[in-house]
Amino acid sequence: MAEEVKLFGTCGSPFSSRIQVALKLKGISYEYIEEDVTNKSPLLLKYNPIHKKVPVLLHNGKPIVETSVILEYIDETWKANPILPEDPYDRATARFWAKYIDGKCAAAAMKAFWAEEKEREKAVEEACECLKTLEGALKDKKFAGGETLGFVDIAANFIAFWLRSFQEISGVELLTEEIFPDLFKWSEEYVEHPIIKEYLPSRDELMFVFVHKRLQNLK
Repeated sequence: MAEEVKLFGTCGSPFSSRIQVALKLKGISYEYIEEDVTNKSPLLLKYNPIHKKVPVLLHNGKPIVETSVILEYIDETWKANPILPEDPYDRATARFWAKYIDGKCAAAAMKAFWAEEKEREKAVEEACECLKTLEGALKDKKFAGGETLGFVDIAANFIAFWLRSFQEISGVELLTEEIFPDLFKWSEEYVEHPIIKEYLPSRDELMFVFVHKRLQNLK
């Protein structure tokens, strides 16, 4: 019996993109269901009644929610082309950095983009401190795990593409080649990867996300 794999996501979402990349790396066929974040479908609310957010992975009728949980589920369910390291310590380290990126770096960057002018300088400083930490951790590596894309790289897609795109839209500069050469080079390698490029949003889609988040922040 063929497996049923469906992904509820939305264009322009770094979180949906992470799951698409992981499934592609694993060679898993799936049905993609586009969600309107301003008018959530009954199915999305059924499968993720607590957070009511994308992405949601549906595997043989069973929903899995939360991006990092979905990524680990994919890696444990389909063993080919692992995205997490085999060594327990390395796996724990990868989970730490993924959590740091989402919980600290991305949050600090978003705050810098949305902050009022009087608060922006401090917010930019905080975001740059996070990027400095990532710069130190990268240590001249092509990707976070070495020569191939892995769990941390997938989790850091916001830094590689969304952050740099939002910089251009907002005029708030965070990630530059002069200040963070290793991180900048990593971001260049990342967005040029053929699988990554397949799931990067257009500028119009990014503009929609930026404006939507901006309006949410002003509420």
